[in-house]
Formats: sequence, structure tokens, C-alpha cells
Amino acid sequence: MLTSDWTRYYDAAGDAPRETLLQALSGFSEPGEAIDLGCGTGRDTIELLRRDWRVVAIDSHEEAIRRLRATVGLNDRLETRVAAFEDAVLPSSDLVNASYSLPFCRPELFDRFWERLVASLRVGGRFCGQLFGDRDEWAPADDITFLTRDAAEALLQPLEVERFDEVEEDSTTVVGDPKHWHLFHVVARKP
Repeated sequence: MLTSDWTRYYDAAGDAPRETLLQALSGFSEPGEAIDLGCGTGRDTIELLRRDWRVVAIDSHEEAIRRLRATVGLNDRLETRVAAFEDAVLPSSDLVNASYSLPFCRPELFDRFWERLVASLRVGGRFCGQLFGDRDEWAPADDITFLTRDAAEALLQPLEVERFDEVEEDSTTVVGDPKHWHLFHVVARKP
């Protein structure tokens, strides 16, 4: 895995919620139930809780969940789980958020997990997050899922796409390492 030092990542991760999450939330008239996949230290989970959503926050790294719990404290609207994508139980929800996390589902497991994710969404529910494109610098890695634009669009066929922005740029990772990014920012609604 390319991001082998998760502690360094967690220390550098910002506090502001992701733009895709904010856009998805703007489509709801009232709080509901959300899943935050690959929640990390909780920047999006915290925003959901602030807006009175119930959240199941899932991350495969115990340190992430520990940090999230330390920040949030006791909150009866938050359930945390340490689980890998392939092991995660996805309850029925109004929103599934996967900010920069879904590509870390192994390629051989991705399609099946995506089907489970879409099935977990209630009618009118939304998915928001990022998918990695095939021209991303990390694309040679065999433990990360990369998609062509056509494949990403096909993946979203069961949903009504509200946002699909393709970005390709030279920038840096959250820890400051230079990187060529190719990704898709997505917000989509289950009809």
C-alpha cells in the first residue's frame, strides 16, 4: 500500500468536511442515517453529527477510530466499527460517504462491495466521495482500485448522478508528497 504510514496521514488530515459531502447534504431536508466509509479521524463524521445525523463510522485502522472517539467523546448518534471493506456490514442508510477511501477497496472485491453499497442506500439516498482514475500516479498499485472514465460512469448507472467532476492535476498528498492525481468527485442519488 502506498500510504503505509497512517499515523503521519492522520496527523496531517484537515478538519474541514469534504465538498462532496457538503453537496450531498444540501440535497436533504432533514437529518437521516449515514455511513462514513474509511472515516479516518472523522472530518466528515463530525460534520454529520453536527447536523444531527446518526452515523456508522467505519475504518480498517483502529487508530483512526480511536482518534475519532477521542475527538467526539460520547455521542449516542455515533457507532464506530473497525472493519475492512470486504468485512464491513452496511446497514440501510440515507447517505454513504466515502471521501478518498473507496479506491482502497481491493480491485478483486470492488464490484461486489459496490453492489452492497448501492443496495444499502434507501430510495432517495445518496452516495458521495471520490474514485481514482486510471491515469493516477498510483495506478500501477495492484491493491487499489482505479477506473477509466467509462468504467466510473458505468458504475454509477443505477444512480442519478448529481455531480461527476473529473480532475487530473499535479499536486500533493495530504502529507505534502508530490503526486499526479486523476480522480472523479461524485455525488449520486438512488432513484
